[in-house]
Order: sequence, then C-alpha cells, then structure tokens
Amino acid sequence: MVRLGISLPQFRQYNPGADVVAAARAFEEIGFDSVWALERLLVPQDQSGPHGLYGVPDLPWPDLYRGVTDPLVTLSLAAAVTERISLASGVLVVPFHAPLQLARALATLDAASGGRVVAGLGTGWSPDEFGAGAPVPISERGRALDDFLDIAAAVWGPDPVGYTTERYSVTAAAVGPKPARPIPVLLGGAGRKALARVARRADGWVASGATPDQVRTQFARVREMAEEAGRDPSSISCTVQIGTLDLTESTASPRPPYAGSVAQLAEDVAALAEAGADHVYVTLPAAVGTVKELIDRAAEFHEKARAAV
Repeated sequence: MVRLGISLPQFRQYNPGADVVAAARAFEEIGFDSVWALERLLVPQDQSGPHGLYGVPDLPWPDLYRGVTDPLVTLSLAAAVTERISLASGVLVVPFHAPLQLARALATLDAASGGRVVAGLGTGWSPDEFGAGAPVPISERGRALDDFLDIAAAVWGPDPVGYTTERYSVTAAAVGPKPARPIPVLLGGAGRKALARVARRADGWVASGATPDQVRTQFARVREMAEEAGRDPSSISCTVQIGTLDLTESTASPRPPYAGSVAQLAEDVAALAEAGADHVYVTLPAAVGTVKELIDRAAEFHEKARAAV
C-alpha cells in the first residue's frame, strides 16, 4: 500500500509555532505516514533571466515563498508532539549547509524522535540563494552533495569517525549523537546526473511534481542504473510530491497534473501508485489559509486517497 504524507504549515499565513504543533498532532491522529518540510532561504526582487523560479527565465516565484520557516526547526516542533509519524525533508538543499553540522543536526533529530527522520536532499537551483548564504558556489553544488553523503555516512556510523574530501578532513574523532537507526536518504532531481546519483547512492528518489508517466519512465531508469551499479533495484523507493496551490475542482479536459479538488488529488495518488510510487505527499498548506481548514482538508484527502488505493 502506498504511504501518504503531507507538508507542514511553513508559510507566512501560519503561526510558525502553534500552527505547526496543531497540524502535526492532527496529521498523526488522522493517520498520515509522514510530515514534510521544505527549504527556501529568500525570494529575490529581480526575477528576470536566471533569477526566475527553478532558473527558468522570468518565471515568477510564488508569494508563498516569502518567509518559509526553517525546515529542521519545523520538523523538531513536529517531533516533540508526535510519536509515530515520519519526519521528512522535501528537500534540504545540502550546499546551503556545512556538512558536519547538517549531519549532526539530522542525527540529533533522529535520536530525539526515536528513529523517525527521512533525509530528502537536493542540490538547489537558485543563484540568489547561493550568493546570499551558501558556503560553496552554485557551480560546485553536485560535489557538495557528494561530500555530504560521504561525511554523513561516516558521522552516522561508529566512532572513531574519519573522512577526507577535497574540502574537509578528520582523521579520528568522536562525533555524536548517533541516529537511532540508519537514516534513509532520498535524493531529488530529474536530470541524468541526479538520477544516476540516486541509483548509486540513495535509498530512494523523491520526485517533485512528476506525472505518473514520468514516474514510470524515470524510476524504471533509476532501477536499471542501480542494477548496473551492482545494487538491488528493489531496495530503492520512489516518493512523489503532489504540489497544489488551489483546491478548486478542475473541469479541464484533460485535467492538468495535480490540479483540482481533494477528490481529484486522491485520483492522482492512485495513478502514481500504479506508476510505481511507494510514497506520495501533498502540499496542502499552500492551498489553504488557516490551520483549521488545513486539518479539515487533510482529513478529507486522507480518507479519499485511502479509498482510492
């Protein structure tokens, strides 16, 4: 059975404390398998050319991205008031962080939550965010992710910890706390290099907004590459984010991907499960304005999606 997740309320229409706590408690009670937090540092005033959303020239950034809360703080709030639900990042932009500190933060959250962290990771795409706060240039984002994966594997393993990359090294040291169990690592991206990295190094692929056809094709390729790399392809999972900004029923034919009512989004979950997705999460907080409405719509979505798959 496909697992169901939902994003936490990180946008500026929500209270970053009380609303996250109320939503996390409710989502666990409703029966969701996971809660998710995204990472955005800023919204540039100039959105022309390469400064557009996803690097697409002149594509405007959503106003919702103005003031997104910190993902690890948000997940920590959720961890403190839940017992079962997985705590997932979708995604942490690894090059924004010093790798040792990020590995320790994830290990601490996993230890504190009893082994519930899922590390969804990506390389980022915004030159403005890289220029404002990243310790590496955007041209080195792929290497930064590879460095983190090497360092995290060492840090999350037994002491003494030792590692050497082009930028960082330690010979032998005690580094703690350790995670409660091996933290699953999901990697995002849809390009050739990104999918190859998933096949070689990840526990799963997290696909943002991929259609069922894209999931079927690209995930099959990931598993083929995993087998070529000597890995068991069945060990790699597929998580898909359903991004929605509006829950108005769509009358378009054909209906655009992930547009429409809660009932229509539940149909999309069924299509993604058929295409090979193991886990689907929905960005409902972006489509509503209050935490009460969010909880009500989340309960409706969960009921309809569970009936559909």
